[in-house]
Amino acid sequence: MKTILIVDDNQLLVQTYSMALRQSGYNVIEADSGVAGLALARKHLPDLILSDIDMPGGDGTTLLREIRHDPELRLKQVVLMTGRPDLVTPRKGMEEGADDFLLKPVGLEVLQGCVEARFRRTDISWRVEDRMLTQLGLSVPPQLPHELFIPMAGIIGLLQILRSDLPTLSPVEVSEMHNEIYKSALRIQRTLRNYLLILDLPSASSESVPPPLSPEHVEESIQEGIHEVLRQHERRDDVGLWMSACSISVKPGDLSRIVEELVDNACKFSRRGTPVKVVLGTDGRLIIRDKGRGLTAEEISRIGAFQQFDHKKNEQQGLGLGLVLVQKLAALSGAKFLITSQPGEGTQVEVTFPSQEPEGVKS
Repeated sequence: MKTILIVDDNQLLVQTYSMALRQSGYNVIEADSGVAGLALARKHLPDLILSDIDMPGGDGTTLLREIRHDPELRLKQVVLMTGRPDLVTPRKGMEEGADDFLLKPVGLEVLQGCVEARFRRTDISWRVEDRMLTQLGLSVPPQLPHELFIPMAGIIGLLQILRSDLPTLSPVEVSEMHNEIYKSALRIQRTLRNYLLILDLPSASSESVPPPLSPEHVEESIQEGIHEVLRQHERRDDVGLWMSACSISVKPGDLSRIVEELVDNACKFSRRGTPVKVVLGTDGRLIIRDKGRGLTAEEISRIGAFQQFDHKKNEQQGLGLGLVLVQKLAALSGAKFLITSQPGEGTQVEVTFPSQEPEGVKS
Protein backbone atom coordinates (compact mmCIF):
# COMPACT_ATOMS: atom_id res chain seq x y z
CA MET A 1 0.00 0.00 0.00
CA LYS A 2 1.40 3.36 -1.01
CA THR A 3 1.63 6.10 1.61
CA ILE A 4 0.67 9.72 0.98
CA LEU A 5 1.55 12.59 3.32
CA ILE A 6 -0.81 15.61 3.21
CA VAL A 7 0.57 18.83 4.71
CA ASP A 8 -2.02 21.60 5.10
CA ASP A 9 -3.33 23.70 8.00
CA ASN A 10 -6.89 23.58 6.64
CA GLN A 11 -8.13 20.61 8.65
CA LEU A 12 -11.50 20.33 6.90
CA LEU A 13 -9.76 20.17 3.52
CA VAL A 14 -7.24 17.62 4.81
CA GLN A 15 -10.01 15.38 6.14
CA THR A 16 -11.83 15.56 2.81
CA TYR A 17 -8.70 14.69 0.82
CA SER A 18 -7.71 11.95 3.26
CA MET A 19 -11.09 10.25 3.16
CA ALA A 20 -11.13 10.22 -0.64
CA LEU A 21 -7.59 8.88 -0.92
CA ARG A 22 -8.14 6.20 1.72
CA GLN A 23 -11.24 5.02 -0.16
CA SER A 24 -8.95 4.60 -3.17
CA GLY A 25 -6.70 2.28 -1.20
CA TYR A 26 -3.92 4.63 -0.08
CA ASN A 27 -2.47 4.96 3.40
CA VAL A 28 -2.70 8.65 4.37
CA ILE A 29 -0.87 10.57 7.11
CA GLU A 30 -1.54 14.21 7.94
CA ALA A 31 0.41 17.26 9.15
CA ASP A 32 -0.69 20.85 9.72
CA SER A 33 2.65 22.61 9.08
CA GLY A 34 5.89 22.25 7.18
CA VAL A 35 7.84 21.47 10.35
CA ALA A 36 5.43 18.72 11.38
CA GLY A 37 5.33 17.46 7.79
CA LEU A 38 9.11 17.11 7.61
CA ALA A 39 9.20 15.14 10.85
CA LEU A 40 6.49 12.75 9.63
CA ALA A 41 8.17 12.42 6.22
CA ARG A 42 11.44 11.39 7.87
CA LYS A 43 9.61 8.91 10.09
CA HIS A 44 7.32 7.28 7.49
CA LEU A 45 9.17 7.91 4.17
CA PRO A 46 5.91 8.41 2.21
CA ASP A 47 5.69 7.61 -1.48
CA LEU A 48 4.09 11.01 -2.27
CA ILE A 49 3.88 14.32 -0.43
CA LEU A 50 1.04 16.81 -1.05
CA SER A 51 1.80 20.15 0.57
CA ASP A 52 0.13 23.53 0.76
CA ILE A 53 2.48 26.50 0.36
CA ASP A 54 1.14 29.18 2.70
CA MET A 55 1.07 27.73 6.23
CA PRO A 56 2.07 28.95 9.68
CA GLY A 57 4.80 26.95 11.39
CA GLY A 58 6.78 26.22 8.24
CA ASP A 59 5.66 26.88 4.65
CA GLY A 60 5.53 24.42 1.77
CA THR A 61 8.45 25.78 -0.25
CA THR A 62 10.74 25.52 2.78
CA LEU A 63 9.50 21.97 3.33
CA LEU A 64 10.27 21.19 -0.32
CA ARG A 65 13.84 22.49 -0.01
CA GLU A 66 14.39 20.44 3.15
CA ILE A 67 13.10 17.33 1.39
CA ARG A 68 15.39 17.87 -1.61
CA HIS A 69 18.42 18.17 0.72
CA ASP A 70 17.52 15.10 2.80
CA PRO A 71 19.38 11.96 1.66
CA GLU A 72 16.40 9.69 2.47
CA LEU A 73 13.70 11.95 1.00
CA ARG A 74 15.30 13.88 -1.85
CA LEU A 75 13.84 11.70 -4.65
CA LYS A 76 10.34 11.48 -3.19
CA GLN A 77 7.62 13.02 -5.33
CA VAL A 78 6.25 16.34 -4.01
CA VAL A 79 3.15 18.16 -5.24
CA LEU A 80 2.68 21.76 -4.12
CA MET A 81 -0.81 23.27 -3.70
CA THR A 82 -1.88 26.87 -3.22
CA GLY A 83 -4.91 29.11 -3.45
CA ARG A 84 -2.60 32.10 -3.88
CA PRO A 85 -0.69 31.86 -7.18
CA ASP A 86 0.92 35.20 -6.36
CA LEU A 87 3.05 33.40 -3.76
CA VAL A 88 4.56 30.79 -6.08
CA THR A 89 3.75 30.29 -9.76
CA PRO A 90 3.57 26.76 -11.20
CA ARG A 91 6.84 27.34 -13.10
CA LYS A 92 8.59 28.65 -10.00
CA GLY A 93 7.32 25.69 -8.00
CA MET A 94 8.78 23.29 -10.55
CA GLU A 95 12.08 25.16 -10.48
CA GLU A 96 12.13 24.74 -6.69
CA GLY A 97 11.98 20.99 -7.27
CA ALA A 98 8.25 20.22 -7.16
CA ASP A 99 7.03 17.33 -9.33
CA ASP A 100 3.61 18.91 -9.87
CA PHE A 101 1.61 22.00 -8.91
CA LEU A 102 -2.12 22.31 -8.11
CA LEU A 103 -4.15 25.49 -7.79
CA LYS A 104 -6.83 25.47 -5.11
CA PRO A 105 -9.63 24.75 -4.87
CA VAL A 106 -8.60 21.27 -6.01
CA GLY A 107 -11.51 18.99 -6.86
CA LEU A 108 -11.34 15.37 -5.72
CA GLU A 109 -11.27 14.13 -9.31
CA VAL A 110 -8.33 16.39 -10.13
CA LEU A 111 -6.56 15.33 -6.94
CA GLN A 112 -7.05 11.63 -7.70
CA GLY A 113 -5.82 12.14 -11.25
CA CYS A 114 -2.69 13.93 -10.04
CA VAL A 115 -1.89 11.20 -7.49
CA GLU A 116 -2.39 8.42 -10.04
CA ALA A 117 -0.20 10.25 -12.58
CA ARG A 118 2.58 10.65 -10.03
CA PHE A 119 2.57 6.95 -9.20
CA ARG A 120 2.41 5.97 -12.88
CA ARG A 121 5.51 8.08 -13.48
CA THR A 122 7.32 6.34 -10.62
CA ASP A 123 6.37 2.89 -11.94
CA ILE A 124 7.49 3.79 -15.49
CA SER A 125 10.84 5.08 -14.20
CA TRP A 126 11.49 1.83 -12.36
CA ARG A 127 10.47 -0.28 -15.37
CA VAL A 128 12.81 1.68 -17.66
CA GLU A 129 15.67 1.33 -15.22
CA ASP A 130 14.97 -2.36 -14.55
CA ARG A 131 14.90 -3.06 -18.30
CA MET A 132 18.24 -1.30 -18.74
CA LEU A 133 19.76 -3.30 -15.90
CA THR A 134 18.49 -6.54 -17.44
CA GLN A 135 19.98 -5.73 -20.83
CA LEU A 136 23.37 -4.76 -19.44
CA GLY A 137 23.50 -7.31 -16.65
CA LEU A 138 25.20 -9.97 -18.76
CA SER A 139 28.24 -7.83 -19.57
CA VAL A 140 28.75 -5.58 -16.52
CA PRO A 141 27.93 -5.78 -12.80
CA PRO A 142 24.19 -5.05 -12.44
CA GLN A 143 24.59 -2.08 -10.11
CA LEU A 144 26.92 -0.09 -12.36
CA PRO A 145 24.25 1.08 -14.86
CA HIS A 146 22.21 2.52 -11.97
CA GLU A 147 25.30 4.30 -10.67
CA LEU A 148 25.56 6.07 -14.02
CA PHE A 149 21.84 6.38 -14.79
CA ILE A 150 20.86 8.66 -11.90
CA PRO A 151 23.49 11.44 -12.30
CA MET A 152 23.18 11.29 -16.10
CA ALA A 153 19.40 11.79 -15.82
CA GLY A 154 20.06 14.85 -13.65
CA ILE A 155 22.48 16.30 -16.19
CA ILE A 156 20.06 15.79 -19.08
CA GLY A 157 17.13 17.28 -17.15
CA LEU A 158 19.03 20.41 -16.16
CA LEU A 159 20.43 20.89 -19.65
CA GLN A 160 16.90 20.66 -21.08
CA ILE A 161 15.82 23.49 -18.76
CA LEU A 162 18.83 25.59 -19.79
CA ARG A 163 18.10 25.01 -23.45
CA SER A 164 14.40 25.87 -23.27
CA ASP A 165 14.23 28.52 -20.52
CA LEU A 166 17.65 30.20 -20.53
CA PRO A 167 16.35 33.73 -21.42
CA THR A 168 13.99 33.70 -18.43
CA LEU A 169 16.45 32.33 -15.87
CA SER A 170 18.29 34.59 -13.46
CA PRO A 171 22.11 34.46 -13.20
CA VAL A 172 21.76 32.81 -9.78
CA GLU A 173 19.51 30.08 -11.18
CA VAL A 174 21.89 29.43 -14.08
CA SER A 175 24.82 29.23 -11.68
CA GLU A 176 22.99 26.76 -9.46
CA MET A 177 22.15 24.54 -12.43
CA HIS A 178 25.75 24.63 -13.66
CA ASN A 179 26.87 23.60 -10.18
CA GLU A 180 24.45 20.64 -10.11
CA ILE A 181 25.58 19.52 -13.58
CA TYR A 182 29.21 19.72 -12.45
CA LYS A 183 28.53 17.64 -9.32
CA SER A 184 26.65 15.01 -11.32
CA ALA A 185 29.51 14.79 -13.83
CA LEU A 186 31.97 14.32 -10.96
CA ARG A 187 29.84 11.46 -9.65
CA ILE A 188 29.92 9.70 -13.01
CA GLN A 189 33.68 10.20 -13.28
CA ARG A 190 34.22 8.84 -9.78
CA THR A 191 32.02 5.81 -10.30
CA LEU A 192 33.92 4.81 -13.43
CA ARG A 193 37.26 5.51 -11.77
CA ASN A 194 36.42 3.31 -8.79
CA TYR A 195 35.10 0.52 -10.98
CA LEU A 196 38.27 0.47 -13.08
CA LEU A 197 40.46 0.71 -9.97
CA ILE A 198 38.79 -2.36 -8.44
CA LEU A 199 39.35 -4.32 -11.64
CA ASP A 200 43.01 -3.27 -11.86
CA LEU A 201 44.04 -3.66 -8.21
CA PRO A 202 46.39 -6.59 -7.50
CA SER A 203 45.57 -9.07 -4.77
CA ALA A 204 46.89 -8.33 -1.30
CA SER A 205 48.94 -11.54 -1.28
CA SER A 206 50.90 -10.43 -4.34
CA GLU A 207 51.91 -7.06 -2.92
CA SER A 208 54.29 -6.21 -0.08
CA VAL A 209 53.21 -3.69 2.55
CA PRO A 210 54.24 -0.20 1.37
CA PRO A 211 56.92 1.74 3.28
CA PRO A 212 55.85 4.12 6.08
CA LEU A 213 54.43 7.47 5.06
CA SER A 214 55.71 10.45 7.06
CA PRO A 215 53.28 12.28 9.41
CA GLU A 216 53.38 15.30 7.11
CA HIS A 217 52.45 13.24 4.05
CA VAL A 218 49.78 11.41 6.04
CA GLU A 219 48.12 14.71 6.92
CA GLU A 220 48.43 15.98 3.36
CA SER A 221 46.83 12.83 1.92
CA ILE A 222 43.94 12.90 4.41
CA GLN A 223 43.29 16.58 3.71
CA GLU A 224 43.31 15.86 -0.03
CA GLY A 225 40.70 13.11 0.37
CA ILE A 226 38.42 15.35 2.43
CA HIS A 227 38.83 18.20 -0.05
CA GLU A 228 37.62 15.98 -2.91
CA VAL A 229 34.45 15.16 -0.99
CA LEU A 230 33.73 18.78 -0.12
CA ARG A 231 33.80 19.65 -3.82
CA GLN A 232 30.63 17.59 -4.18
CA HIS A 233 28.82 18.01 -0.85
CA GLU A 234 27.77 21.27 0.80
CA ARG A 235 28.92 19.94 4.18
CA ARG A 236 32.04 21.97 4.92
CA ASP A 237 30.81 22.95 8.40
CA ASP A 238 29.84 19.35 9.22
CA VAL A 239 33.14 17.58 8.49
CA GLY A 240 35.68 17.78 11.32
CA LEU A 241 39.25 16.46 11.36
CA TRP A 242 41.23 15.45 14.45
CA MET A 243 44.76 14.17 13.75
CA SER A 244 47.56 12.83 15.89
CA ALA A 245 50.92 12.81 14.15
CA CYS A 246 51.95 9.29 13.20
CA SER A 247 53.69 7.45 10.40
CA ILE A 248 51.62 4.72 8.74
CA SER A 249 52.32 2.18 6.00
CA VAL A 250 50.20 3.17 3.01
CA LYS A 251 50.62 4.72 -0.42
CA PRO A 252 49.64 8.44 -0.45
CA GLY A 253 47.14 8.01 -3.28
CA ASP A 254 45.55 5.00 -1.58
CA LEU A 255 45.13 6.89 1.69
CA SER A 256 43.48 9.83 -0.10
CA ARG A 257 41.03 7.52 -1.86
CA ILE A 258 40.21 5.63 1.35
CA VAL A 259 39.41 8.90 3.13
CA GLU A 260 37.49 10.24 0.13
CA GLU A 261 35.26 7.16 -0.15
CA LEU A 262 34.56 6.87 3.57
CA VAL A 263 33.80 10.57 4.09
CA ASP A 264 31.68 10.61 0.93
CA ASN A 265 29.59 7.69 2.19
CA ALA A 266 29.24 9.37 5.59
CA CYS A 267 27.95 12.55 3.90
CA LYS A 268 25.56 10.72 1.59
CA PHE A 269 24.05 8.65 4.39
CA SER A 270 23.64 11.45 6.94
CA ARG A 271 21.69 14.69 6.90
CA ARG A 272 23.19 18.10 6.42
CA GLY A 273 23.84 19.75 9.77
CA THR A 274 24.88 16.50 11.48
CA PRO A 275 28.58 15.89 12.21
CA VAL A 276 30.96 13.72 10.22
CA LYS A 277 34.13 13.11 12.25
CA VAL A 278 37.48 12.05 10.81
CA VAL A 279 39.95 10.95 13.48
CA LEU A 280 43.49 9.59 13.16
CA GLY A 281 45.09 8.26 16.34
CA THR A 282 48.75 7.73 17.19
CA ASP A 283 48.14 3.99 16.80
CA GLY A 284 47.42 4.39 13.07
CA ARG A 285 43.69 3.90 13.50
CA LEU A 286 41.63 6.02 11.07
CA ILE A 287 37.99 6.47 12.15
CA ILE A 288 35.17 8.04 10.13
CA ARG A 289 31.97 8.45 12.12
CA ASP A 290 28.57 9.84 11.09
CA LYS A 291 25.11 10.29 12.62
CA GLY A 292 23.22 8.89 9.64
CA ARG A 293 20.64 6.17 9.13
CA GLY A 294 23.04 3.38 10.10
CA LEU A 295 23.21 -0.23 8.93
CA THR A 296 21.87 -3.46 10.38
CA ALA A 297 24.16 -6.39 11.14
CA GLU A 298 22.70 -8.19 8.12
CA GLU A 299 23.44 -5.25 5.81
CA ILE A 300 27.03 -5.06 7.07
CA SER A 301 27.48 -8.77 6.40
CA ARG A 302 26.25 -8.29 2.81
CA ILE A 303 28.64 -5.47 1.92
CA GLY A 304 30.15 -6.22 -1.44
CA ALA A 305 30.78 -4.74 -4.86
CA PHE A 306 27.67 -3.05 -6.29
CA GLN A 307 25.62 -4.01 -3.19
CA GLN A 308 23.15 -1.42 -1.93
CA PHE A 309 20.58 -1.58 0.84
CA ASP A 310 16.85 -0.77 0.69
CA HIS A 311 17.53 0.65 -2.76
CA LYS A 312 14.06 1.97 -3.60
CA LYS A 313 13.65 3.33 -0.08
CA ASN A 314 16.90 5.20 0.29
CA GLU A 315 18.02 6.00 -3.28
CA GLN A 316 21.67 6.50 -2.42
CA GLN A 317 24.34 5.36 -4.82
CA GLY A 318 27.85 4.06 -4.38
CA LEU A 319 27.92 2.47 -0.93
CA GLY A 320 28.91 -1.04 -2.02
CA LEU A 321 31.37 0.01 -4.73
CA GLY A 322 33.11 2.57 -2.51
CA LEU A 323 33.48 0.24 0.45
CA VAL A 324 34.82 -2.60 -1.68
CA LEU A 325 37.48 -0.23 -3.01
CA VAL A 326 38.34 0.80 0.56
CA GLN A 327 38.59 -2.84 1.64
CA LYS A 328 40.93 -3.69 -1.22
CA LEU A 329 43.15 -0.64 -0.68
CA ALA A 330 43.30 -1.33 3.06
CA ALA A 331 44.30 -4.95 2.43
CA LEU A 332 47.14 -3.82 0.13
CA SER A 333 48.49 -1.74 3.04
CA GLY A 334 48.15 -4.58 5.55
CA ALA A 335 45.42 -2.59 7.34
CA LYS A 336 42.44 -3.96 9.27
CA PHE A 337 38.94 -2.86 8.22
CA LEU A 338 35.95 -2.76 10.59
CA ILE A 339 32.40 -1.37 10.39
CA THR A 340 30.17 -0.87 13.42
CA SER A 341 26.73 0.64 13.07
CA GLN A 342 23.40 1.12 14.78
CA PRO A 343 20.26 1.70 12.68
CA GLY A 344 18.98 5.23 13.22
CA GLU A 345 22.09 6.33 15.12
CA GLY A 346 24.96 6.23 12.65
CA THR A 347 27.95 4.31 11.38
CA GLN A 348 31.62 4.13 12.30
CA VAL A 349 34.27 2.76 9.94
CA GLU A 350 37.76 1.98 11.22
CA VAL A 351 40.85 1.34 9.11
CA THR A 352 43.84 0.45 11.30
CA PHE A 353 47.13 0.82 9.45
CA PRO A 354 50.54 -0.56 10.49
CA SER A 355 52.06 2.44 12.31
CA GLN A 356 55.37 3.73 13.61
CA GLU A 357 56.03 5.49 16.92
CA PRO A 358 54.08 8.79 17.19
CA GLU A 359 55.96 12.06 16.86
CA GLY A 360 53.74 14.45 18.81
CA VAL A 361 50.22 15.64 18.32
CA LYS A 362 48.53 17.86 15.72
CA SER A 363 45.03 19.27 15.79
